[in-house]
Amino acid sequence: MSPSKSQEPHADKPVEGFPVHLAKDSRAAVVDIFDSRTATPEKVTKSLIKNGGCVIRGIVSPDHIAEITRDVRPHILKDQPWEGEFFPPETRRVTGLVEKSPRFTKSVLGNSLYQTVSNTLLTSTHKHYLGQKLEVSVSPPQVNNTIVFSIAPGAARQELHRDDQNFHNELPSLASHEDYTIGRDCALGFFVAGKKTTKANGATRFIPRSHLWPITQPPNEELCYYAELEPGDGFMMLASAYHGGSANTTIDQERLVFSCFMTKGIFRQEENQFLANSLKSLKQYDRTLQGIVGYNVSMPWLGWVDYEDPRNLLLDEGEKRERLH
Repeated sequence: MSPSKSQEPHADKPVEGFPVHLAKDSRAAVVDIFDSRTATPEKVTKSLIKNGGCVIRGIVSPDHIAEITRDVRPHILKDQPWEGEFFPPETRRVTGLVEKSPRFTKSVLGNSLYQTVSNTLLTSTHKHYLGQKLEVSVSPPQVNNTIVFSIAPGAARQELHRDDQNFHNELPSLASHEDYTIGRDCALGFFVAGKKTTKANGATRFIPRSHLWPITQPPNEELCYYAELEPGDGFMMLASAYHGGSANTTIDQERLVFSCFMTKGIFRQEENQFLANSLKSLKQYDRTLQGIVGYNVSMPWLGWVDYEDPRNLLLDEGEKRERLH
């Protein structure tokens, strides 16, 4: 690990009826950079709570990066330009990766460090009475989306935004990361470089500690940090942090990133996993990955099919009989 001290962006108090504007800050924003061989879930979680994002070097092996690239390249070539302004026309996307790339599913989505940190930050625990009995229901996180981004030369930058906007997340302002409480965030993102990712070719930029800002505060480009990565490096980021893809100002470099978000098990998934991926494709995975995709029950009883665990749809008749005994 080679941590660097992050600068706290200055945030003025909002004036009623007007958005908040940041004071100009010319200091370079930095985040913690970890070595995947020594990074621990505790260190990464602490870094995310403090800064909103961090880099992990070498988190996916070169062989796995090559395999994922082979899986997704045909789909990248088939994608059509986005109709609208959210993605520049030079951007190509691949979704439904649970079915299209088993290696992505196991090595990126199923990465043990990412999943452990997600469980720490996104697991929901709820106490409630059933008659006179106090029940405790625990809901683990689930995948929110799976997306490959291929940004070609000439692409304009994406506007800075927060991915928790999809959940209508109401964020109060926090004076410090020391005031952060687990449960504030709805989702956790994970971006793994398929190719060398630089500021010039469109690296994800984000504003450190913007996860502490209220929803009334707009982003400020001057505070951005660029997540420059070597192939196999990862960038984790809280969904409440302002971020966006950058402009690809090169003439011959593709920015290739494999990404996913996890979200709370009690929320609707951004990407509909049950339509994006066939039941047949889910049967190749173990119970843990099937649950991450959404084939489980969020306790006390959310997500059932015929009042039963949806995972039953993935079992053959012999397995179903075995579960009954």
